[in-house]
Amino acid sequence: MRLTVIGTGYLGATHAACMAELGHEVLGVDVDPDKVAALQAGRVPFHEPGLPELIAEHTASGRLRFTTDYAEAGAFADVHFVCVGTPQLGGSEGADLTYVDSAFAAIAEHAAPDALVVGKSTVPVGTAGRLADTHACVEVAWNPEFLREGFAVEDTLRPDRLVFGVRSERAETILRKVYASVLTAGTPLVTADFPTAELVKTAANAFLATKISFINAMAEVCEAAGGDVGVLAEAIGYDDRIGPKFLRAGVGFGGGCLPKDIRAFAHRADELGVSLDFLREVDAINMRRRDKVVELAREQCGGSVLGARIAVLGAAFKPDSDDIRDSPALNVAARLRLDGADVTVYDPEAMDNARKAFPLLGYALSAEEALGGADLVLHLTEWPQFREIDPERARSLVSRPRIVDGRGVLDADRWTAAGWRFRALGRTAPVGEGLR
Repeated sequence: MRLTVIGTGYLGATHAACMAELGHEVLGVDVDPDKVAALQAGRVPFHEPGLPELIAEHTASGRLRFTTDYAEAGAFADVHFVCVGTPQLGGSEGADLTYVDSAFAAIAEHAAPDALVVGKSTVPVGTAGRLADTHACVEVAWNPEFLREGFAVEDTLRPDRLVFGVRSERAETILRKVYASVLTAGTPLVTADFPTAELVKTAANAFLATKISFINAMAEVCEAAGGDVGVLAEAIGYDDRIGPKFLRAGVGFGGGCLPKDIRAFAHRADELGVSLDFLREVDAINMRRRDKVVELAREQCGGSVLGARIAVLGAAFKPDSDDIRDSPALNVAARLRLDGADVTVYDPEAMDNARKAFPLLGYALSAEEALGGADLVLHLTEWPQFREIDPERARSLVSRPRIVDGRGVLDADRWTAAGWRFRALGRTAPVGEGLR
């Protein structure tokens, strides 16, 4: 089939490349000519494992092309996927639908009569119906995305489920044809009305955020009561009704999805007369964990970080990504610098983005360089490279062997055996208390 993908950011570029991989002819559309030129040349302007290879392969073969011309897109295909962003609205918890509205208006103007325009963007419930009523010259469907940064290609080619929000059998038939090979492989399909399809994505993100904040709330209780949140999480994770995933206490979630999506969900629920105030507490718990890391840093440095040299391992909001949007690591780093610390950051992929957004922080070319002469080390992004650091070698580089594990994945016994004073969230006392 011939498809267009409107918006070539993280979601759109991934969807376009994966649709080409599934055998379709794909035209990506974006208003940014520089982005279009880069993608057409096979260059991906962000880090996502496996995506550069797909884009290079399919642009070279001609199966995947990119353009800024909506008229060309309208003539190219009768199925159009809208994959533009829905950032948080300035001054409000709500979602900014400017890009979604513009994309639908632009493609509806140029699409063939009865073309199918499929929304994939995360939107407040009610958006699909409004767009369908506004652009009656085309048919609208909603097919929410469930991508994890770092696994986006796998999640598109081999998703754990597909959701089709449709108003007609024709729309469902077309989407079944688009995803024929994925469905043949046994992927579960849920067909729903518009509101339910929209709510599936926001509900899923709300649940994941709640589970993360739950274990971080338990970390707060453990810190107050003298418990160990790691042992607690292990014990409750054996219950198959709960499961172990997303039960690692730490500095909390960030990125371009979970924080703004739960805020927009609570805001939209308010508009509908339904209270989802628990999501605001989920958000508040998440932000408090950043406060706790700053507090631990001050404690490790004798009450003040003024003049302390602090190495921050991590800048991206998660590993296998260069995305620094709402990054807990950079939020903590920036706050410590404002408190007078000399902060040096290292991340395997996110350095360029971090420098642009936080130019006053210091940056190193390697983890070892960041550790050099440090009075305190903060582990704030869960890159495998950081878990593999040799504590003995690291101790030889720092000025004082003190570390805060903000992700709860480092081996405390291994680090303390190497002479480190080790702190982690959800524990009351430092490990290696006598060491300085």
